Amino acid sequence: MLSILTINVQAAALARAQKLLTWLLHRDDHVIILTETSNGPGTRHLLTGLRAAGMSIAHQPSTDGDRGCAIASRIPTRPAPHLTAGISLPGRAPAVILDTDPAVTILGLYVPSSDRAPAKLAKKRTFLTTVTDTLARLPTTDRAHLVVGGDYNVISRDHQPRYPGFRPFEYDFLDALATLGLCDVHRTLHPDVQAHSWIGRAGNGYRFDYLHVGPGLLPHLAAAAYLNQPRLEGLTDHLAHSADIDAPALGGRGVGTGNIVACWISRTPRRAAE
Repeated sequence: MLSILTINVQAAALARAQKLLTWLLHRDDHVIILTETSNGPGTRHLLTGLRAAGMSIAHQPSTDGDRGCAIASRIPTRPAPHLTAGISLPGRAPAVILDTDPAVTILGLYVPSSDRAPAKLAKKRTFLTTVTDTLARLPTTDRAHLVVGGDYNVISRDHQPRYPGFRPFEYDFLDALATLGLCDVHRTLHPDVQAHSWIGRAGNGYRFDYLHVGPGLLPHLAAAAYLNQPRLEGLTDHLAHSADIDAPALGGRGVGTGNIVACWISRTPRRAAE
């Protein structure tokens, strides 16, 4: 069983990052996608702590202070420069290839947020366009075992409740992923549930955080959930999103610190909510 978690860490300050690290280390996820990372001490503490726990880290700090994304993995990884080279803000889109057979590629995304300011809209539009263009150039065989996840900062066309103000290009992003054969994990397993992963000050719920998988992984989806615990405990203002993929034919080949690291671990799928 391969377990994947994505969580927006809200550029955690050090005190909150310490508590968030404790929560993450109490879990046993194989891959963690951290969105809204920063260049500050909180993010450094998170990444240092995950690395000390034996996880490899993919993170490219921004030179201009922009927020970013990181991937932490208990499974040995290798870089995936072909996925990041064409993306406008590579610090927001780390990518790694897991040492599994066949190889599973992870692409993390922290899509820029925006108000209606033209510069912010252009930044977001360019980022989304370069991501979809990059994914479209991937061979079909590579997309088959691709996982994309993170905070997309978009909602679907049929999101409930409906909200004004989202632009066509923002809705187009989820459509483009579907056209490329990448399936929304939670919607696939829970088609009648409108999940929300961020709650605004007025109590309005938005689904901003997602996990998508390629067609080679789709038949093996075992569980998907939005986890409210980190938000309720004040660790972040987002729910975390988890998925379990059960594909016992895949096995870890990597040798880390002398021990073979198995990717698919037999265990009971996680509860639907925490």
